[in-house]
Amino acid sequence: MNRLAQTALLFLLGATLLHAGTTDLYLRYVKEGLRPLVLLAGAALITTAAATLWYDRRSSPAHDHHHREPRISWLLTLPVFALILVAPPALGSYSAAHTGTALTKPFGFPALPTGDAPLRLAVADYAGRAIYDDGRSLRDRELKITGFVTLDRTGAPYLVRMGLNCCAADAQPVKIALTGDIPPVLRPDTWLEITGTYTPRRTKDPVNNGPIPYLEVTGSRPVPTPSDPYDETWNT
Repeated sequence: MNRLAQTALLFLLGATLLHAGTTDLYLRYVKEGLRPLVLLAGAALITTAAATLWYDRRSSPAHDHHHREPRISWLLTLPVFALILVAPPALGSYSAAHTGTALTKPFGFPALPTGDAPLRLAVADYAGRAIYDDGRSLRDRELKITGFVTLDRTGAPYLVRMGLNCCAADAQPVKIALTGDIPPVLRPDTWLEITGTYTPRRTKDPVNNGPIPYLEVTGSRPVPTPSDPYDETWNT
């Protein structure tokens, strides 16, 4: 790999990061709040490529011939092509079924909006209030919660969202067990908007014995996968 090829690779990688950061593609890799860092990294790589090209043009033409880098450097092209050609799906039911719930006690519970309209909650928000606040703010409220379906080894259904600390590599699930008017056929990784009510019933995660609350389902409908499939409310 000569200096010109290195420059092209740096530029291509930088442009790919800028593309990911200006679209929703970056959400498949890192949490939403890291968009500025993705854009900054892309800009830095493009700037480095431009500086390398400028330096190379000022150098002797023989410089490139006598200073070739090891061929193994071409392996640096792999992450570039992976970003360009392969947009990995968000972690789903397989990861959730093999990872214990990551629900932790929040620092507090902000007041919820009042009114008769269905109250929209994140999976982690419902689970945290149901377990650690005994559902005080959830009682007598119609709730709407969106997540994807996973099944345990016995076929019991859960509504799940994966939460991030930083990136997809550290994603962990928060789960809600479903009871009541459950659809007769549930496919793993199907995204559902569940309408239901709080129930004090609880269970234990079969993976790590962590607490999982139930939701009494009164209705459900399939929904498209959201642009940001991960849930960051559980660790804020």
